[in-house]
Amino acid sequence: MIVGHLLNIENEMSLYPVALQQGLKFLLETDLSILALGRHEIQDNKIYAMVAEYETQPKEQRRPEAHEKYLDIQYICSGQEMIGSGPLAAVSEIDEDCLKARDVIFYKGIAAETEIILSQGMFAVYFPWDAHRPNCSVGEKPCKVRKVVVKIRIDVL
Repeated sequence: MIVGHLLNIENEMSLYPVALQQGLKFLLETDLSILALGRHEIQDNKIYAMVAEYETQPKEQRRPEAHEKYLDIQYICSGQEMIGSGPLAAVSEIDEDCLKARDVIFYKGIAAETEIILSQGMFAVYFPWDAHRPNCSVGEKPCKVRKVVVKIRIDVL
């Protein structure tokens, strides 16, 4: 897992694989405030972005998840959310397996879950060995969030 801010990305960019750099450059160079909701191809189904707007929910209403074929760059355009994070080895039992259909598997919990708060300009990279519980409220009140999730196929890293 990697957590960062786009304001620092020029200092870090050379440390990352080329495909991850492509995803981060998309976030840096695109006017995300006007990008339409939905899917946007970056590189032939190998790298794409999903734009969503939603209200965060209490942590208890969100399920931890992981992916097998794609990593996530979760970037907050506006708002604030908490993402529960932990190693895939620390997840509890499977709640729902949608790997074949949607490349996502949901779990009932994460042992020793770390709560990471992301606000505008921040991103978190989740690899297939990282479990994450996105879209959680910070505190008790929901928050409207605009988020871009860049998906990068693992085999292009």
